[in-house]
Amino acid sequence: MLGTWEGTLRGDQTLADFAAEQSVALTRFAYLLCGDRQRAEDLVQDAFLALHRRFGGTLSLAAPVAYARKAIVNAHISQSRKRSASERVTDSVPDAPAPAADRFEQDAMWHALQGLPERQRAVLVLRYYLDLSDPQIATTLGCREGTVRSLAARGFAALRRLPEFSKDGP
Repeated sequence: MLGTWEGTLRGDQTLADFAAEQSVALTRFAYLLCGDRQRAEDLVQDAFLALHRRFGGTLSLAAPVAYARKAIVNAHISQSRKRSASERVTDSVPDAPAPAADRFEQDAMWHALQGLPERQRAVLVLRYYLDLSDPQIATTLGCREGTVRSLAARGFAALRRLPEFSKDGP
């Protein structure tokens, strides 16, 4: 497991020390949520900014990692909603097709996760990447444990419908 669920607070840990220790792990977590390195870095920076606005230069909370993860998930879901509301349909077709991705570099599970709704993806990432329990995921997402189980079940059902993950194979 990467880090601990609650994070550790050693006396009066500064935000700078926390950022130096946790930025890589938080960026990996954010990348799994959004699939874009630059956006993941922005999400982490926004989480650090939220920590600074709330607590200043010295962190006085017992679980700074959990707070940062929750800020990242909330910001990601919020940005996704804004982005989907601002997308526009066009009647023109591009002149050239998008370049084909190298099949050897593609990760089937990552692409499958990208197809899930944001909250379902967040539950699966929190459960299987960070190894969090349902109560911990519920706290992070600000929902009930039953909602976590429901989101996980719907996410798995969607993944099972994909040909690459069905019992019969592609």
